[in-house]
Amino acid sequence: MAVTVSLINMKGGVGKSTLTVNLAWFLAWYPPWKKKVLVVDLDPQFNASQYLVGVTDYEAILQSKKPTIWDIFEQGTRTPAGKALIEDPHDAIYRVIEFNDGSLVDLIPSRLELALSLKNPGHKERNLSRFLDEVKEEYDVILIDCAPTESVLTTAAYLSSDWLLVPVKPEYLSTIGLPLLVNSMEDFKEEYESDDLKLAGIVFNSASDYLPEEWLAKKTVKEIAKQNGWYVFKTEINFSRSYPRGAREGRPIFRTSYSRYHNVSNFGEFATEFASRVHL
Repeated sequence: MAVTVSLINMKGGVGKSTLTVNLAWFLAWYPPWKKKVLVVDLDPQFNASQYLVGVTDYEAILQSKKPTIWDIFEQGTRTPAGKALIEDPHDAIYRVIEFNDGSLVDLIPSRLELALSLKNPGHKERNLSRFLDEVKEEYDVILIDCAPTESVLTTAAYLSSDWLLVPVKPEYLSTIGLPLLVNSMEDFKEEYESDDLKLAGIVFNSASDYLPEEWLAKKTVKEIAKQNGWYVFKTEINFSRSYPRGAREGRPIFRTSYSRYHNVSNFGEFATEFASRVHL
């Protein structure tokens, strides 16, 4: 049964999609993991989808009219032709890459129309968890790239997840989302008392040790983490221009042109710590 982790922060621009994609690649490619990984793009901006399959293949997915995450949320909605249903859950899953040993990365892509689900959110929050229950035995890890807003998408991610991973850029504006996340998790726990959602931790992303601003931001985050009993990852993910280059090339950091070994090694250290935290 897959371990399911949502990457979330109520502040956008903290690198959730880039982190999700690189983590998926590392867990599938590198020993000792060699996992079967499913990425769920739960953001209407579909950055993780385009990163994983490229612009051309992503456009082909949309033109094929095969199901996406939007269709999963719209399951059960009544139309003139009857209720919208996905006959086979595998129709909504796209193979990104499969290695010779059977490890792989799959994707449930997003699309802009997912934002329309937010206009009529009633009774949709469990659709994702029900869908994943049908396929999670086929995977070792499911990574959910969340939208940076409090909505039915957030509740759906919580209900589908065993763990949350919170990336934070060590800068003032990035820390603003953490109190919102505290409130979000508390509200969820009050409404769904039996749910066993856990926080894997907070990871500083795109860290450069610029002083004093970065030091002050980290201090603020660590204080919030201490107040809430949250783990802060010992490994910080270094700032590197290879990450946006990798997104353009559709490659993880270890396959990106001119990426430096120390950046690859740094991300590997984080992936190792992450795997330990979620008991992979």
